[in-house]
Amino acid sequence: MMPFSLFLALKYLKPKRTYFSVVTIISVLGVLLGVAVLIIVLSVMSGFDEMWRSKILGFNAHLTVSAQGGIQDEEDLMRRLEKVGGMAGVAPSIEGPVVIQHAGRIFTPVLRGVDPRREGSVSRIPSNMVSGRFGLKGNEVVVGSDLARRMGISIGDKILVNSPAHFISRDELTLPEELVVAGIFEVGMWEYDMGFLFCSIGQAQELFGMESGVQCLRMMTQDPYRAQEVARQLRGMLGSDYRVETWMEQNKQLFSALRVEKNMMFFLLIFITIVAAFGITNTLITVTVQKTGEIGLLKAIGFSSGSIMRIFFWQGWLEGMLGTSAGIGTALLVLHYRNALMRWLSDTFHLELFPKELYRLSEIPAHTSPGDVAVVAGSVILICTLAGLIPAWRAARLDPVQALRHE
Repeated sequence: MMPFSLFLALKYLKPKRTYFSVVTIISVLGVLLGVAVLIIVLSVMSGFDEMWRSKILGFNAHLTVSAQGGIQDEEDLMRRLEKVGGMAGVAPSIEGPVVIQHAGRIFTPVLRGVDPRREGSVSRIPSNMVSGRFGLKGNEVVVGSDLARRMGISIGDKILVNSPAHFISRDELTLPEELVVAGIFEVGMWEYDMGFLFCSIGQAQELFGMESGVQCLRMMTQDPYRAQEVARQLRGMLGSDYRVETWMEQNKQLFSALRVEKNMMFFLLIFITIVAAFGITNTLITVTVQKTGEIGLLKAIGFSSGSIMRIFFWQGWLEGMLGTSAGIGTALLVLHYRNALMRWLSDTFHLELFPKELYRLSEIPAHTSPGDVAVVAGSVILICTLAGLIPAWRAARLDPVQALRHE
């Protein structure tokens, strides 16, 4: 047994002469589009956030320890850090900009000197080789895939590498180092695949004019989201001579911008649903005009104003539920085929809809959060239900005598 107000709301959704009401369909479609656009945009924004976190955590360590003038006792310090609770790996690093030359092409990436035995514990670079091997013996070097394509580099090629510090030296002229490409890596993030190459610690020391020591120690924790807790522990253990930074602090501006953009997109796009709700209001006002006689009859036989109002609240709720359910399904379908759809549009209209160089990613990321879907669905259903407030109030105020006089 269903409430009589719900029964009438269901009857009013379907006219007598047609199977569906065109006005109702248009209202539901408006809600569908609003919900679909909201979920698609929020999912893509969450996908950007999640993918950037994944790429950053795959390339960079969770924690970085550095000191003014470099770290000289790195082996002893690494042994101490490995004993800290929650630590998964520690590796030394030397990093700085260099000038590389190959086949008449010149570029200025960042050279990172690492220990190949330890690098796998703090980075996914050794496991993301697309060609060659992660070999850093002697004068060997590993480059990013986009950098290799831009410079025309392949396995076994020799490249000239020089440090900008050598250019300002007045005492002597330093010739560039000739390094051999042993491998090519790809992490799927343009900034890293284009802007980095790796060599051994000894080779980096020679290029950057360091007699000994390293610039910093990079550490991987068992849980990246607990890096702040481990950082506080390290600051207390190492004292003020060392600087400890987390991956969240190093990328604070990026993630703050993503969070602000996601919130702003939600509040801006919710107006699409509000516009659709006005369509529902218009539909319900039309129904109250068409059903004036029936509403007057219901009030004449004893139905209260509250019962009459519930009819239109139910109708707004039903249209909101239909539009929301269809919108969620449409959004999930579009998100599932988003990259295929992007490629089809690019091939059909010859437009670069998602330039890799601009967005620094090879595909459109997306992550549909159940929490986001619940917030969107709840907000839309509430707005659509409230859309029936004006028609319900108008119907409840009808005088049965005046209403029946029109019959």
